[in-house]
Amino acid sequence: MGDTDVPAPPVPVDNPKLAAPGVAAEKRRPILPAWLKDRSEFAVTARHTANRLGYASLFHGVRLPWYATQLAVMSPRGACRFVASTNRWLWDREAAPLRDYAVRTDDVEEYMRLARLRGNRVRLRGLVTVVAAVFGVGFALWLYVMAPAFLYVFAAGGVLTLGFFGQQPDAPVIGPAVMRTELQKLTGTIVLRALGAINDSRINAALKDFGNKSAHGMGFTSEICRDGPGYRAELDLPFGVTPDDVIEKREALASGLRRKLGCVWPSGDSESQDGHEGRLILWVGDKPMNATTKPPWPLLKDGQVDLFKPVVFGNDYRMGPMAVTLMFAAIVIGSIPRMGKTFLLRLFLLIAALDPRAALYAFDFKGTGDLKALERICHRYRAGDEDEDVLYVLHALREIKEELRRRAKVIRSLPSSRCPESKVTPALASDKSLGLHPIVVGLDECQVPFEHEKYGAELESICTDITKRGPALGIVGLFATQRPDAKSLPPGISANAVLRFCLKVMNHQANDMVLGTGAYKSGIRATMFSRSDRGICWMAGEGDDPRIVSSAFIDATGAEQVVTRARKMREEYGNVTGHAIGEGPAETAGLDILADVLKSVGVDEKAVWCERIASRLAEMRPDVYGEWKGENVTAALKPWGVKSGQVWGQTDEGEGANRRGIQRADVAAAIARRDADRLAA
Repeated sequence: MGDTDVPAPPVPVDNPKLAAPGVAAEKRRPILPAWLKDRSEFAVTARHTANRLGYASLFHGVRLPWYATQLAVMSPRGACRFVASTNRWLWDREAAPLRDYAVRTDDVEEYMRLARLRGNRVRLRGLVTVVAAVFGVGFALWLYVMAPAFLYVFAAGGVLTLGFFGQQPDAPVIGPAVMRTELQKLTGTIVLRALGAINDSRINAALKDFGNKSAHGMGFTSEICRDGPGYRAELDLPFGVTPDDVIEKREALASGLRRKLGCVWPSGDSESQDGHEGRLILWVGDKPMNATTKPPWPLLKDGQVDLFKPVVFGNDYRMGPMAVTLMFAAIVIGSIPRMGKTFLLRLFLLIAALDPRAALYAFDFKGTGDLKALERICHRYRAGDEDEDVLYVLHALREIKEELRRRAKVIRSLPSSRCPESKVTPALASDKSLGLHPIVVGLDECQVPFEHEKYGAELESICTDITKRGPALGIVGLFATQRPDAKSLPPGISANAVLRFCLKVMNHQANDMVLGTGAYKSGIRATMFSRSDRGICWMAGEGDDPRIVSSAFIDATGAEQVVTRARKMREEYGNVTGHAIGEGPAETAGLDILADVLKSVGVDEKAVWCERIASRLAEMRPDVYGEWKGENVTAALKPWGVKSGQVWGQTDEGEGANRRGIQRADVAAAIARRDADRLAA
């Protein structure tokens, strides 16, 4: 073998001169605790402390006579113990074993040193005892002569003190007012035990050699500490393991921690600078989230809102404040019935009501009057699911559609110095001459109008437009439904909503319909909430990562109080309009989509592409069909039994092509069926 065949020595990849990162790997603890820096947390902490002190004072105050009786009975035993302990101290009995040991070992020098030390101690302690006895007797005689009432007080105090020393150590007279529960303090051992309980092979392998962090990357990054009404633990998971792997097995984690599911909230670290995708933040509450007392909503009794700024609407699982910015967003709220969906929608409308510039459109298709408290300040309001109710909403939303067009023209006409980003700003919204004030539209049980046989297609089209174009033009759409599916939340709305709130749902399809595709797979699962978790939801769209939030609970009485304040603000601002002063929307003629489509298709045309029909409809009635596309035609005709299919036709360039279209005969047949049904009715 020649020299050329000798392999070259390996080149090391670790450069000893490689510069360290510019960011120091350090984590500074806050100088002041969080509850001292936040007004609401300070109020919660102070209230909790005051409640405990008040309860303890009342508890022990009621029992003071019984405490005094028990201590008086135990005072003789306390007196004996006092005399015995004083005697031992006076004669230096505690050093007697040392002197005895010196005698038994014939250590004369040590014994003499200890004897001299004892003599000095006995003389000093004897002097102290005599002085204390003389002073005590003299003080008692002086009180007897000068103030006998005080002598009784001191005597009673002495008896109680002797009784205190006479009580049994394992059975004190004065016990705690609040008994400690069996809740364990969170420790590193408990956290590691819980992580082992989720049965992840990579975590289990790291737990077997936990001390060797360089090998597997797992270890605590800071001390476990109190964080609000619970504990916070931070640790790095093994290489390749993410917080989502732990979140998916939250029930097993809770079992390992011996806590209820509502107490255990694992998450990733998206806040700290040194956080990474393998960092787990584990927060373990003392009580489940649904059993923890919430701080009061800060806007319940006082305050005004600027919709362009974040507003507190609830709390996280630590009971810290959670804020949301309603402007520049369309909002979707979904859940099964009786989980707080309508209350959350009403809360957002109450927030909007506290901005005196905003115009409110509140539509309750459940028909139970859950939004009735807002009626006094709404520009448009309706409750019910009858045809006349849906028609009223249609007229109101047509106003919104025209307003969208008007606002787009106004913004387009403004100079870039006033409107640099081509959207409504707080300054523009406050300029009454422009008419760009915020408009908030809320639809509860939005599946009702979208599935309406006659008006559903147009309502869906307008609401989709509000979702897509409304945020930039100062119009906020809120859509709440108890049946999150493609019919209740059309794709044009669900795919373009910025803010999403999902309370309890029953399956992953509904979960992803509200929170977005892939949310369930990523561990963002509203299916994990129980029936008792009313008002608790996943919030997505505010911040980088979805969060679990408990919305503030405002009952009907509280809603009336907020609306009364909002009405006063609006009267001062000059924004009490529409339904609030007895005016309704202008009644425009209802659409007859079948007749319009049939009119747009020539008698000699057997089948026509849907996109071509949409173009003809826009020319026929631009105020209604101006922005329709082929899919709008398909959706509008589907409820009437007119199905679309592949239709051969010629493009404008004369080329043949297959595209989705409808048969003219099918439209004529649908009109005949509809007219026959109306005559039969």
